Amino acid sequence: MPRSMRDLLLEGGHVLDPATARDEVADVLLRDGKVEAIGRNLGHPDGAERLDCRGAYVAPGFIDVHCHLREPGREDVETIATGARAAAAGGFTAICAMPNTEPVTDNQAAVGFIIRQASRVSAARVHPIGAISVGQKGESLAEFGEMVAAGAVAVSDDGRPVVSAHLMRTALEYAQTFGIPVIDHCEELTLAHGGSMNEGIVSARLGLKGIPAEAEEIMVIRDILLARRTGGHVHLAHMSTKGSVELIRWGKDRGINVTAEVTPHHLTLTETAVEGYRTAAKMNPPLRTAEDVEVLQEALKDGTIDLVATDHAPHHYDAKDREFADAPFGIVGLETALALVVTELVDSGMIDFKTLVDRMSTRPARLFGLPGGTLANGSIGDVTVFDPTFAWQVDPATFLSKGRNTPYTGKALRGRARYTVVGGAVVHRADGPRSR
Repeated sequence: MPRSMRDLLLEGGHVLDPATARDEVADVLLRDGKVEAIGRNLGHPDGAERLDCRGAYVAPGFIDVHCHLREPGREDVETIATGARAAAAGGFTAICAMPNTEPVTDNQAAVGFIIRQASRVSAARVHPIGAISVGQKGESLAEFGEMVAAGAVAVSDDGRPVVSAHLMRTALEYAQTFGIPVIDHCEELTLAHGGSMNEGIVSARLGLKGIPAEAEEIMVIRDILLARRTGGHVHLAHMSTKGSVELIRWGKDRGINVTAEVTPHHLTLTETAVEGYRTAAKMNPPLRTAEDVEVLQEALKDGTIDLVATDHAPHHYDAKDREFADAPFGIVGLETALALVVTELVDSGMIDFKTLVDRMSTRPARLFGLPGGTLANGSIGDVTVFDPTFAWQVDPATFLSKGRNTPYTGKALRGRARYTVVGGAVVHRADGPRSR
Protein backbone atom coordinates (compact mmCIF):
# COMPACT_ATOMS: atom_id res chain seq x y z
CA MET A 1 0.00 0.00 0.00
CA PRO A 2 1.09 3.58 -0.53
CA ARG A 3 3.03 5.20 2.27
CA SER A 4 2.86 8.83 3.22
CA MET A 5 6.09 10.68 2.38
CA ARG A 6 4.94 13.93 3.98
CA ASP A 7 2.34 15.29 6.37
CA LEU A 8 -1.11 15.96 4.97
CA LEU A 9 -3.42 18.73 6.21
CA LEU A 10 -7.09 18.48 5.24
CA GLU A 11 -8.38 22.02 5.71
CA GLY A 12 -11.83 23.40 6.40
CA GLY A 13 -13.98 20.33 5.77
CA HIS A 14 -16.99 19.11 7.73
CA VAL A 15 -15.50 16.29 9.78
CA LEU A 16 -18.03 13.51 10.30
CA ASP A 17 -16.99 10.48 12.36
CA PRO A 18 -19.79 8.43 13.94
CA ALA A 19 -17.26 6.34 15.88
CA THR A 20 -16.17 9.37 17.93
CA ALA A 21 -19.39 11.39 17.61
CA ARG A 22 -17.45 14.15 15.85
CA ASP A 23 -19.60 16.39 13.65
CA GLU A 24 -17.98 19.78 13.05
CA VAL A 25 -16.02 21.92 10.64
CA ALA A 26 -12.34 21.37 11.42
CA ASP A 27 -8.90 20.59 10.02
CA VAL A 28 -7.45 17.08 10.05
CA LEU A 29 -3.69 16.51 10.24
CA LEU A 30 -2.27 13.20 9.06
CA ARG A 31 1.31 12.38 10.03
CA ASP A 32 3.26 9.19 9.35
CA GLY A 33 0.16 7.63 7.83
CA LYS A 34 -2.01 8.17 10.92
CA VAL A 35 -4.45 10.73 12.29
CA GLU A 36 -2.35 13.15 14.35
CA ALA A 37 -4.85 15.86 15.28
CA ILE A 38 -8.29 17.29 14.53
CA GLY A 39 -9.27 20.84 15.38
CA ARG A 40 -9.82 24.35 14.14
CA ASN A 41 -6.91 26.33 12.73
CA LEU A 42 -4.21 23.71 13.14
CA GLY A 43 -1.83 26.03 11.36
CA HIS A 44 0.53 25.10 8.56
CA PRO A 45 2.89 22.32 9.63
CA ASP A 46 6.22 22.61 7.87
CA GLY A 47 6.35 20.53 4.72
CA ALA A 48 2.72 19.41 4.93
CA GLU A 49 0.65 19.14 1.77
CA ARG A 50 -2.54 21.15 2.18
CA LEU A 51 -5.84 20.08 0.66
CA ASP A 52 -8.81 22.43 0.45
CA CYS A 53 -11.79 20.51 1.84
CA ARG A 54 -14.21 23.40 2.16
CA GLY A 55 -17.74 22.46 1.10
CA ALA A 56 -16.97 18.77 1.55
CA TYR A 57 -17.36 16.12 4.22
CA VAL A 58 -14.21 14.58 5.69
CA ALA A 59 -14.99 11.04 6.81
CA PRO A 60 -13.18 7.86 7.76
CA GLY A 61 -12.44 5.99 4.55
CA PHE A 62 -15.28 4.07 2.95
CA ILE A 63 -14.98 0.28 2.95
CA ASP A 64 -16.66 -2.09 0.48
CA VAL A 65 -16.84 -5.60 1.92
CA HIS A 66 -18.12 -7.24 -1.26
CA CYS A 67 -16.59 -6.91 -4.71
CA HIS A 68 -15.32 -9.14 -7.50
CA LEU A 69 -11.92 -8.28 -8.97
CA ARG A 70 -11.69 -11.28 -11.37
CA GLU A 71 -7.93 -11.73 -10.92
CA PRO A 72 -6.53 -14.34 -11.21
CA GLY A 73 -8.14 -15.89 -14.27
CA ARG A 74 -10.16 -13.13 -15.93
CA GLU A 75 -7.77 -10.21 -16.17
CA ASP A 76 -9.48 -9.21 -19.43
CA VAL A 77 -12.55 -8.29 -17.35
CA GLU A 78 -10.91 -6.70 -14.28
CA THR A 79 -7.63 -6.81 -12.43
CA ILE A 80 -6.76 -6.14 -8.82
CA ALA A 81 -5.08 -2.91 -9.98
CA THR A 82 -8.00 -1.61 -12.06
CA GLY A 83 -10.49 -2.59 -9.38
CA ALA A 84 -8.48 -0.90 -6.64
CA ARG A 85 -8.17 2.29 -8.71
CA ALA A 86 -11.90 2.26 -9.47
CA ALA A 87 -12.55 1.85 -5.76
CA ALA A 88 -10.37 4.84 -4.92
CA ALA A 89 -12.18 6.92 -7.55
CA GLY A 90 -15.44 5.98 -5.86
CA GLY A 91 -14.17 7.08 -2.45
CA PHE A 92 -13.34 3.62 -1.10
CA THR A 93 -10.10 3.32 0.82
CA ALA A 94 -10.48 -0.44 1.23
CA ILE A 95 -12.31 -3.25 -0.52
CA CYS A 96 -12.78 -6.95 0.15
CA ALA A 97 -12.24 -9.27 -2.81
CA MET A 98 -14.53 -12.29 -3.19
CA PRO A 99 -12.87 -15.66 -3.85
CA ASN A 100 -14.69 -16.79 -7.03
CA THR A 101 -11.60 -16.35 -9.16
CA GLU A 102 -9.90 -18.85 -11.49
CA PRO A 103 -8.46 -20.65 -9.59
CA VAL A 104 -10.58 -20.13 -6.49
CA THR A 105 -9.03 -18.25 -3.57
CA ASP A 106 -9.20 -21.24 -1.24
CA ASN A 107 -5.65 -21.54 0.12
CA GLN A 108 -2.81 -19.59 1.67
CA ALA A 109 -0.92 -19.07 -1.59
CA ALA A 110 -3.96 -17.66 -3.39
CA VAL A 111 -4.61 -15.18 -0.56
CA GLY A 112 -0.97 -14.14 -0.63
CA PHE A 113 -1.11 -13.55 -4.37
CA ILE A 114 -3.95 -11.05 -4.00
CA ILE A 115 -2.14 -9.17 -1.26
CA ARG A 116 1.07 -8.99 -3.31
CA GLN A 117 -0.75 -7.73 -6.38
CA ALA A 118 -2.57 -5.09 -4.38
CA SER A 119 0.67 -3.89 -2.78
CA ARG A 120 1.99 -2.91 -6.20
CA VAL A 121 -0.65 -0.27 -6.90
CA SER A 122 -1.20 3.08 -5.19
CA ALA A 123 -4.93 2.81 -4.67
CA ALA A 124 -7.45 1.29 -2.26
CA ARG A 125 -6.38 -1.42 0.14
CA VAL A 126 -7.50 -4.92 -0.91
CA HIS A 127 -8.49 -7.44 1.75
CA PRO A 128 -8.93 -11.00 0.42
CA ILE A 129 -11.91 -13.14 1.35
CA GLY A 130 -11.18 -16.86 1.30
CA ALA A 131 -13.53 -19.58 0.11
CA ILE A 132 -15.64 -21.56 2.56
CA SER A 133 -15.21 -24.77 0.63
CA VAL A 134 -12.38 -26.17 -1.45
CA GLY A 135 -12.89 -25.01 -5.03
CA GLN A 136 -16.25 -23.54 -3.94
CA LYS A 137 -17.66 -26.99 -4.60
CA GLY A 138 -19.57 -27.15 -1.32
CA GLU A 139 -18.05 -30.48 -0.35
CA SER A 140 -15.26 -29.90 2.18
CA LEU A 141 -14.06 -26.91 4.17
CA ALA A 142 -11.09 -24.93 2.97
CA GLU A 143 -8.31 -24.35 5.49
CA PHE A 144 -9.53 -21.21 7.25
CA GLY A 145 -6.55 -20.91 9.57
CA GLU A 146 -3.95 -20.82 6.81
CA MET A 147 -5.95 -18.28 4.80
CA VAL A 148 -6.47 -16.00 7.81
CA ALA A 149 -2.78 -16.21 8.63
CA ALA A 150 -2.05 -15.10 5.06
CA GLY A 151 -4.42 -12.13 5.33
CA ALA A 152 -7.99 -13.28 4.63
CA VAL A 153 -10.59 -11.31 6.60
CA ALA A 154 -13.66 -13.52 6.05
CA VAL A 155 -14.81 -16.62 4.19
CA SER A 156 -17.50 -16.99 1.55
CA ASP A 157 -18.52 -19.10 -1.43
CA ASP A 158 -20.23 -16.01 -2.90
CA GLY A 159 -21.54 -16.60 -6.36
CA ARG A 160 -22.67 -19.94 -5.04
CA PRO A 161 -24.77 -20.67 -1.96
CA VAL A 162 -23.59 -23.12 0.67
CA VAL A 163 -26.15 -25.80 -0.16
CA SER A 164 -25.28 -28.18 2.68
CA ALA A 165 -26.67 -27.08 6.05
CA HIS A 166 -24.12 -29.35 7.71
CA LEU A 167 -21.22 -27.66 5.91
CA MET A 168 -22.59 -24.23 6.78
CA ARG A 169 -22.92 -25.22 10.44
CA THR A 170 -19.35 -26.52 10.46
CA ALA A 171 -18.08 -23.33 8.79
CA LEU A 172 -19.78 -21.17 11.42
CA GLU A 173 -18.26 -23.25 14.22
CA TYR A 174 -14.78 -23.29 12.69
CA ALA A 175 -14.74 -19.57 11.83
CA GLN A 176 -15.23 -18.64 15.48
CA THR A 177 -11.72 -19.90 16.19
CA PHE A 178 -10.39 -17.09 13.99
CA GLY A 179 -12.95 -14.39 14.79
CA ILE A 180 -14.12 -13.98 11.20
CA PRO A 181 -17.58 -13.77 9.64
CA VAL A 182 -18.99 -16.39 7.30
CA ILE A 183 -20.62 -14.67 4.33
CA ASP A 184 -23.38 -16.49 2.50
CA HIS A 185 -25.02 -15.99 -0.86
CA CYS A 186 -28.60 -16.87 0.06
CA GLU A 187 -30.20 -18.75 -2.82
CA GLU A 188 -32.19 -21.98 -2.75
CA LEU A 189 -31.09 -23.35 -6.10
CA THR A 190 -34.01 -25.63 -6.85
CA LEU A 191 -36.38 -22.66 -6.61
CA ALA A 192 -34.10 -20.28 -8.47
CA HIS A 193 -33.06 -22.73 -11.23
CA GLY A 194 -33.37 -21.21 -14.68
CA GLY A 195 -34.62 -17.87 -13.38
CA SER A 196 -33.23 -14.60 -14.68
CA MET A 197 -35.27 -11.90 -12.88
CA ASN A 198 -37.75 -11.44 -10.06
CA GLU A 199 -40.78 -13.71 -10.24
CA GLY A 200 -43.88 -11.58 -10.58
CA ILE A 201 -46.08 -9.62 -12.94
CA VAL A 202 -43.15 -8.13 -14.89
CA SER A 203 -41.48 -11.50 -15.48
CA ALA A 204 -44.82 -12.95 -16.62
CA ARG A 205 -45.34 -10.11 -19.07
CA LEU A 206 -41.82 -10.44 -20.46
CA GLY A 207 -42.05 -14.21 -20.68
CA LEU A 208 -38.97 -14.71 -18.49
CA LYS A 209 -38.61 -17.37 -15.81
CA GLY A 210 -38.54 -15.69 -12.43
CA ILE A 211 -36.68 -16.18 -9.17
CA PRO A 212 -39.13 -16.02 -6.26
CA ALA A 213 -38.37 -14.10 -3.09
CA GLU A 214 -38.60 -17.37 -1.17
CA ALA A 215 -35.44 -18.61 -2.89
CA GLU A 216 -33.55 -16.01 -0.85
CA GLU A 217 -35.62 -16.11 2.31
CA ILE A 218 -35.43 -19.89 2.84
CA MET A 219 -31.63 -19.65 3.02
CA VAL A 220 -31.76 -16.52 5.16
CA ILE A 221 -33.74 -18.22 7.92
CA ARG A 222 -31.62 -21.38 7.65
CA ASP A 223 -28.44 -19.38 8.16
CA ILE A 224 -29.92 -17.41 11.04
CA LEU A 225 -30.97 -20.62 12.78
CA LEU A 226 -27.52 -22.12 12.27
CA ALA A 227 -25.93 -18.97 13.70
CA ARG A 228 -28.23 -19.36 16.72
CA ARG A 229 -27.15 -22.97 17.12
CA THR A 230 -23.41 -22.30 16.77
CA GLY A 231 -22.97 -18.76 18.05
CA GLY A 232 -21.03 -18.00 14.85
CA HIS A 233 -21.19 -14.73 12.94
CA VAL A 234 -23.16 -15.12 9.71
CA HIS A 235 -23.14 -12.21 7.30
CA LEU A 236 -25.86 -12.26 4.67
CA ALA A 237 -24.81 -10.85 1.31
CA HIS A 238 -26.83 -8.57 -0.99
CA MET A 239 -30.27 -8.79 0.64
CA SER A 240 -33.14 -8.00 -1.72
CA THR A 241 -36.55 -8.81 -0.21
CA LYS A 242 -38.98 -7.56 2.41
CA GLY A 243 -39.18 -11.06 3.86
CA SER A 244 -35.42 -11.23 4.35
CA VAL A 245 -35.52 -7.98 6.33
CA GLU A 246 -38.27 -9.37 8.57
CA LEU A 247 -36.23 -12.52 9.21
CA ILE A 248 -33.03 -10.58 9.98
CA ARG A 249 -34.94 -8.39 12.40
CA TRP A 250 -36.33 -11.53 14.05
CA GLY A 251 -32.82 -12.89 14.47
CA LYS A 252 -31.36 -9.66 15.84
CA ASP A 253 -34.22 -9.27 18.30
CA ARG A 254 -33.16 -12.63 19.74
CA GLY A 255 -29.50 -11.74 20.02
CA ILE A 256 -28.37 -13.98 17.17
CA ASN A 257 -25.05 -12.99 15.61
CA VAL A 258 -26.39 -12.08 12.17
CA THR A 259 -25.42 -9.08 10.06
CA ALA A 260 -26.44 -8.14 6.55
CA GLU A 261 -25.65 -5.89 3.62
CA VAL A 262 -27.60 -4.27 0.81
CA THR A 263 -26.34 -2.95 -2.52
CA PRO A 264 -27.00 0.50 -3.97
CA HIS A 265 -28.86 -1.10 -6.89
CA HIS A 266 -31.25 -2.99 -4.63
CA LEU A 267 -31.86 0.28 -2.78
CA THR A 268 -32.60 2.32 -5.89
CA LEU A 269 -33.98 0.12 -8.70
CA THR A 270 -36.98 -2.16 -9.14
CA GLU A 271 -37.74 -5.05 -11.48
CA THR A 272 -39.11 -2.58 -14.05
CA ALA A 273 -35.48 -1.66 -14.88
CA VAL A 274 -35.29 -4.84 -16.98
CA GLU A 275 -38.12 -3.69 -19.27
CA GLY A 276 -36.95 -3.94 -22.85
CA TYR A 277 -34.85 -6.96 -21.80
CA ARG A 278 -32.05 -4.72 -20.53
CA THR A 279 -29.26 -7.08 -19.58
CA ALA A 280 -27.48 -4.21 -17.79
CA ALA A 281 -30.15 -4.59 -15.10
CA LYS A 282 -29.74 -8.36 -14.74
CA MET A 283 -28.27 -9.32 -11.39
CA ASN A 284 -28.47 -12.01 -8.73
CA PRO A 285 -30.36 -11.62 -6.51
CA PRO A 286 -32.62 -9.90 -9.01
CA LEU A 287 -34.13 -6.47 -8.68
CA ARG A 288 -37.38 -6.82 -6.78
CA THR A 289 -40.55 -4.73 -6.27
CA ALA A 290 -41.05 -1.13 -5.16
CA GLU A 291 -42.26 -2.44 -1.78
CA ASP A 292 -39.04 -4.41 -1.34
CA VAL A 293 -36.98 -1.30 -2.12
CA GLU A 294 -38.93 0.76 0.40
CA VAL A 295 -38.44 -1.85 3.13
CA LEU A 296 -34.73 -2.20 2.37
CA GLN A 297 -34.26 1.56 2.63
CA GLU A 298 -36.05 1.64 5.99
CA ALA A 299 -33.97 -1.32 7.18
CA LEU A 300 -30.74 0.46 6.27
CA LYS A 301 -31.96 3.52 8.13
CA ASP A 302 -32.91 1.68 11.33
CA GLY A 303 -29.84 -0.59 11.30
CA THR A 304 -31.55 -3.91 10.58
CA ILE A 305 -29.40 -3.92 7.46
CA ASP A 306 -25.93 -3.11 8.74
CA LEU A 307 -24.06 -1.76 5.75
CA VAL A 308 -23.92 -0.89 2.06
CA ALA A 309 -21.76 -3.08 -0.20
CA THR A 310 -21.44 -2.79 -3.97
CA ASP A 311 -21.24 -6.42 -5.18
CA HIS A 312 -19.11 -4.90 -7.96
CA ALA A 313 -19.23 -7.53 -10.73
CA PRO A 314 -17.61 -6.50 -14.02
CA HIS A 315 -18.26 -8.39 -17.24
CA HIS A 316 -16.96 -8.03 -20.79
CA TYR A 317 -19.46 -6.16 -22.95
CA ASP A 318 -19.81 -9.16 -25.28
CA ALA A 319 -21.06 -11.26 -22.36
CA LYS A 320 -23.91 -8.86 -21.61
CA ASP A 321 -24.76 -8.26 -25.28
CA ARG A 322 -26.93 -11.33 -25.74
CA GLU A 323 -30.41 -12.71 -25.03
CA PHE A 324 -31.57 -11.76 -21.54
CA ALA A 325 -31.85 -15.31 -20.24
CA ASP A 326 -28.32 -16.13 -21.46
CA ALA A 327 -26.53 -13.01 -20.19
CA PRO A 328 -24.52 -13.22 -16.95
CA PHE A 329 -25.69 -11.67 -13.70
CA GLY A 330 -23.98 -8.61 -12.25
CA ILE A 331 -23.20 -4.91 -12.60
CA VAL A 332 -20.28 -2.65 -11.71
CA GLY A 333 -20.74 -0.41 -8.71
CA LEU A 334 -17.55 0.97 -7.17
CA GLU A 335 -17.69 4.32 -8.97
CA THR A 336 -21.42 5.00 -8.59
CA ALA A 337 -22.18 3.74 -5.06
CA LEU A 338 -21.52 6.93 -3.12
CA ALA A 339 -23.47 9.15 -5.49
CA LEU A 340 -26.42 6.76 -5.62
CA VAL A 341 -26.71 6.73 -1.84
CA VAL A 342 -26.39 10.53 -1.68
CA THR A 343 -28.87 11.16 -4.51
CA GLU A 344 -31.51 8.55 -3.75
CA LEU A 345 -31.37 8.24 0.03
CA VAL A 346 -29.80 11.36 1.56
CA ASP A 347 -31.27 13.94 -0.80
CA SER A 348 -34.69 12.31 -0.40
CA GLY A 349 -34.44 12.56 3.39
CA MET A 350 -34.43 8.78 3.98
CA ILE A 351 -31.06 8.89 5.79
CA ASP A 352 -28.62 11.61 6.83
CA PHE A 353 -24.90 11.90 6.14
CA LYS A 354 -23.99 10.53 9.55
CA THR A 355 -25.89 7.33 8.70
CA LEU A 356 -24.24 7.19 5.29
CA VAL A 357 -20.77 7.30 6.84
CA ASP A 358 -21.73 4.78 9.51
CA ARG A 359 -23.07 2.26 6.96
CA MET A 360 -20.24 2.75 4.46
CA SER A 361 -17.27 3.06 6.82
CA THR A 362 -17.76 2.64 10.57
CA ARG A 363 -19.82 -0.54 10.55
CA PRO A 364 -17.93 -2.36 7.78
CA ALA A 365 -14.69 -1.80 9.68
CA ARG A 366 -16.11 -2.92 13.00
CA LEU A 367 -18.02 -5.98 11.77
CA PHE A 368 -15.18 -7.29 9.62
CA GLY A 369 -12.40 -6.39 12.05
CA LEU A 370 -10.71 -4.10 9.55
CA PRO A 371 -8.44 -1.12 10.19
CA GLY A 372 -10.16 2.22 9.72
CA GLY A 373 -13.75 3.26 10.23
CA THR A 374 -12.76 6.14 12.52
CA LEU A 375 -10.74 9.34 12.60
CA ALA A 376 -9.75 8.92 16.26
CA ASN A 377 -6.25 10.12 17.08
CA GLY A 378 -3.72 7.45 16.21
CA SER A 379 -6.01 5.61 13.78
CA ILE A 380 -4.84 4.83 10.27
CA GLY A 381 -4.91 7.75 7.86
CA ASP A 382 -7.60 6.38 5.56
CA VAL A 383 -9.93 9.26 4.72
CA THR A 384 -12.68 9.94 2.20
CA VAL A 385 -13.31 13.60 1.37
CA PHE A 386 -16.56 13.85 -0.57
CA ASP A 387 -18.52 16.71 -2.07
CA PRO A 388 -22.24 15.99 -1.60
CA THR A 389 -23.39 18.68 -4.04
CA PHE A 390 -21.23 17.93 -7.08
CA ALA A 391 -23.54 17.13 -10.01
CA TRP A 392 -22.52 14.68 -12.71
CA GLN A 393 -23.94 12.21 -15.17
CA VAL A 394 -22.99 8.55 -15.35
CA ASP A 395 -20.81 7.81 -18.37
CA PRO A 396 -19.31 4.31 -18.27
CA ALA A 397 -16.59 5.39 -20.72
CA THR A 398 -15.00 7.38 -17.88
CA PHE A 399 -14.88 4.47 -15.42
CA LEU A 400 -11.50 3.33 -14.18
CA SER A 401 -12.91 -0.17 -13.86
CA LYS A 402 -12.63 -2.29 -16.98
CA GLY A 403 -16.32 -3.06 -16.55
CA ARG A 404 -18.94 -0.91 -18.28
CA ASN A 405 -21.99 -2.97 -17.33
CA THR A 406 -24.20 -0.52 -15.44
CA PRO A 407 -27.94 0.20 -15.66
CA TYR A 408 -27.31 3.81 -14.62
CA THR A 409 -25.84 5.11 -17.90
CA GLY A 410 -26.95 8.70 -18.40
CA LYS A 411 -28.41 9.04 -14.88
CA ALA A 412 -27.92 12.43 -13.22
CA LEU A 413 -26.34 12.08 -9.76
CA ARG A 414 -24.99 14.25 -6.97
CA GLY A 415 -21.95 13.52 -4.84
CA ARG A 416 -18.41 12.39 -5.59
CA ALA A 417 -15.14 11.72 -3.83
CA ARG A 418 -12.95 14.82 -4.01
CA TYR A 419 -9.96 13.11 -2.41
CA THR A 420 -9.34 9.53 -1.36
CA VAL A 421 -6.50 9.14 1.14
CA VAL A 422 -4.94 5.79 2.08
CA GLY A 423 -2.30 5.59 4.78
CA GLY A 424 -1.88 9.36 4.69
CA ALA A 425 -1.23 9.43 0.91
CA VAL A 426 -3.63 10.82 -1.68
CA VAL A 427 -4.50 7.98 -4.08
CA HIS A 428 -7.30 9.77 -5.94
CA ARG A 429 -8.03 13.41 -6.78
CA ALA A 430 -11.31 14.11 -8.54
CA ASP A 431 -9.70 16.55 -10.95
CA GLY A 432 -6.44 14.67 -11.34
CA PRO A 433 -5.26 12.53 -14.23
CA ARG A 434 -7.38 9.44 -14.91
CA SER A 435 -4.78 6.87 -15.87
CA ARG A 436 -5.05 3.07 -16.07
